[in-house]
Amino acid sequence: MNYKIAVVAGDGIGPEVMEQNINVLNAVGEKFGHTFEYTYVLGGGCAIDKYGEPLPQETIDVCKASDSVLLGAVGGWQWDTLPGDKRPERALLGLRGALGLYANLRPATLHDALKDACPLKPELVADGVDIMVVRELTGGMYFGEKGRKQTDMGEAAYDVEQYAVKEVERIARTAFEIARKRNKHVTNVDKQNVLESSRLWRSVVLEVAKDYPDVELDHLYVDNASMQLIMRPATFDVIVTGNIFGDILSDEASQMTGSIGMLPSASLGEGTLGMYEPVHGSAPDIAGKDIANPIATILSGAMMLKYSFGLLEEAKCIEDAVTKVLNKGYRTGDIMSEGMTQVGCKKMGKLVIENL
Repeated sequence: MNYKIAVVAGDGIGPEVMEQNINVLNAVGEKFGHTFEYTYVLGGGCAIDKYGEPLPQETIDVCKASDSVLLGAVGGWQWDTLPGDKRPERALLGLRGALGLYANLRPATLHDALKDACPLKPELVADGVDIMVVRELTGGMYFGEKGRKQTDMGEAAYDVEQYAVKEVERIARTAFEIARKRNKHVTNVDKQNVLESSRLWRSVVLEVAKDYPDVELDHLYVDNASMQLIMRPATFDVIVTGNIFGDILSDEASQMTGSIGMLPSASLGEGTLGMYEPVHGSAPDIAGKDIANPIATILSGAMMLKYSFGLLEEAKCIEDAVTKVLNKGYRTGDIMSEGMTQVGCKKMGKLVIENL
């Protein structure tokens, strides 16, 4: 099979971790008889520098014409003073909206070899951590009406949190379908005791749950969920929640894996076209030093093979290779511990290929 992939390498460490991802994908393609055709386009700060905008129309067009999209990381201190609608991060929101990607999947898995790197007490993760956060991606206050107005307290700013029934229904179904392939347990996270949008959210989730009698459903307020993730992480399977809550909780869950450099993510819509990116940022302070951890980006490539292309064996091949490398004691600086062997970004990519 031949697959067309749009590559938005982005800023900071984005290009260097993306290079290792593509090297691994090419090795897997050679092993299994697939070819991957890459088209590189700009998005984020580098696009601002060249075109004056974070998301050129050409980038959107190429991504829409591709079978899938790989994204590195965007942003950096040099663009921090730009207005909100001109910042590099607008490329992410713009692509999600343009491609109709409403479901963000963020797995947080703690490898046995990295339990010492987990900041939680050993007894809290003795049973392992394997959580899938399913975050609604194109609604809520990130996309709602926003603005400023004058009040008797001075200038005020507002961002509207709004969800419609169909928006909640489709993300809930995504979560239940994923849970059916895992441990058949969905935890809905909202704030229905305070927010009207959460009251509608929960009512829709309850309605969707009727179609999945084989999946256990429970509910947590977001503040309680943030505590329970720390106190009993092993009891979670699939978490479904809105955009802003999911943004925060998925980053919290990421720390259980030992480093945010270990977390991949997938953004999906109605079809097979998806966008795959590491959870971490552009880390401009370490860019170009060959010390970034490419594993999150490499695992994002594995998620692409699984969710967009249906290549389950190929995806597992990459996941198993990462596990083998970690079990052999190789570490990048962010997950380094005593007695292990520290390697750089390029070397880690080569080690994954050698262990395919």
